[in-house]
Amino acid sequence: MEREFDVVVIGAGPAGEVAAGRLGEAGLAVALVEAELVGGECAYWACMPSKALLRPAELLAEVRRVPGLTAHGPDPKLVLERRDEVIHELDDASQLPWLESRHVTLVRGHGRLDGERRVTVGADVLLARKAVVLATGSGAAMPPIPGLAEAQPWSNREATTAASVPESLVILGGGVVGVELAQAWSSLGSRVTLVEGMPRLLAREEPFASEQVESALREAGVDVRTGGKAVSVARGGAVTVELEDGSVATGVELLVAVGRKPLTAGIGLESIGLEPGKPVEVGDDLRSAAHDWLYAIGDVNGRSLLTHMGKYQARLAADAILGKQVELRSDGALSPRVIFSDPQVAAVGYTLAGAEEAGLRVRAVDVGTSANAGGSFVGRDAPGTSRIVVDESRRVIVGATFSGAEVAESLHAATIAVIAEVPLETLWHAVPAFPTRSELWLRLLETYGL
Repeated sequence: MEREFDVVVIGAGPAGEVAAGRLGEAGLAVALVEAELVGGECAYWACMPSKALLRPAELLAEVRRVPGLTAHGPDPKLVLERRDEVIHELDDASQLPWLESRHVTLVRGHGRLDGERRVTVGADVLLARKAVVLATGSGAAMPPIPGLAEAQPWSNREATTAASVPESLVILGGGVVGVELAQAWSSLGSRVTLVEGMPRLLAREEPFASEQVESALREAGVDVRTGGKAVSVARGGAVTVELEDGSVATGVELLVAVGRKPLTAGIGLESIGLEPGKPVEVGDDLRSAAHDWLYAIGDVNGRSLLTHMGKYQARLAADAILGKQVELRSDGALSPRVIFSDPQVAAVGYTLAGAEEAGLRVRAVDVGTSANAGGSFVGRDAPGTSRIVVDESRRVIVGATFSGAEVAESLHAATIAVIAEVPLETLWHAVPAFPTRSELWLRLLETYGL
């Protein structure tokens, strides 16, 4: 059957949903194609379940820092039940009314390009009068380590939806996924070994953040090994991972968390002269450089592999399709990002090293995240450091990193300061309320010299 729409969106993850909904609200006829669950990776196998697994231990840590409170746990069975509730038991029925209210037509099945403005879904053909939007996301990358594939490792999907706590778990990769899931499963009783080939965890963030997270993991009983890559994997009764130095790590399960790859194979890119398996290159209007009717948003374009950035790109792409002028102002190094470990790490813009590599004349200013009156209420001795990176020539903040208890909610003020390029002298007049931890901004500006 052939059907015609104004826009066909392939992929109903966060980016695809937002684009389809925005276009539908504007009155366009939109088809949204999805082979799995509406809501995508983040809703069911990544962001949401991992945070559900992490939250109980985070609350327990705060209770233990505040005198007069007692708590026991966590109860793994109840934590996993709550995780299942958060991900709606892997059922997307609750997502559908939102699409229906915007008159978006949901097409279940695998979408594949079949030439210009033409998408096949099984035997059906969807024709796009205006545009096709690719929002197929990314999948877990599997490195070519001898024996790895045969060992049947977990990806993030198995690791966030496991029905029981593994007795022991080896994790390859000390980035966001590896760190978060090491902490989550360790808190539920698993014996965790975390292996990172780089010299430190969270290598893209400030060194102080890496050190504080690693210290917390070690205190929680995680066996953290950095600076040595895995060279072979074998599964017998358990999984054995051999490292470069000849040492081994063993566990009942193995999680591979070494990165992501765009899901562009098998979606028909070759039918329009593009290379499958690689990111789809786009300009700042999210339009393909090769085809003016093709847009790519979210992880599939490789620009910024974060859910909120995919949703941001979706809004811009939808506006571009609607004929509006758009400007991509937050991208790459400017993207806000959060690691929901304990301590949390929240950052936006450049790290100090990144700014120096970019040729900027910068200065970093650090203060204790909880070294203020508001910090009293998250409990005694809550670790954490807050840093701003200032472009000395323009006197604006080009980067900020916060580590500590629940600092994720502090990030948006820094994002506004970085994206809007607010002068330090103006920020000085943005008075933080007392007694809140927002007074760390006052401390940062005073330490800078204002």
